[in-house]
Amino acid sequence: MAAFTLDARTRVAIELALTTDGHEPLDRHRQEARASALGLSGAEIDAARRGRSFDVQTSIALALATANGDEERRRHRARALKAGIGADACREIETFADRFAAA
Repeated sequence: MAAFTLDARTRVAIELALTTDGHEPLDRHRQEARASALGLSGAEIDAARRGRSFDVQTSIALALATANGDEERRRHRARALKAGIGADACREIETFADRFAAA
């Protein structure tokens, strides 16, 4: 199994998962256009909006990125490590999600 990396597709999936209905429709449309340009299908975009993916590691990364609170984040980080997502990648996912949520 190849090492998991936080690539552009996973980053946009995290953005889709973290974007709530309260975000501007134009921003949501731009996200979806970017996701489509990166090769995500409509079904993959819809799944990402719900915090899921058809790819197991990406789904686990989304769960880590959308975790609420320290305890939930620790639980999802442990699950990610078991699934082959390295500690560095976990930190990168968490940092990216925190920065996106704060923007």
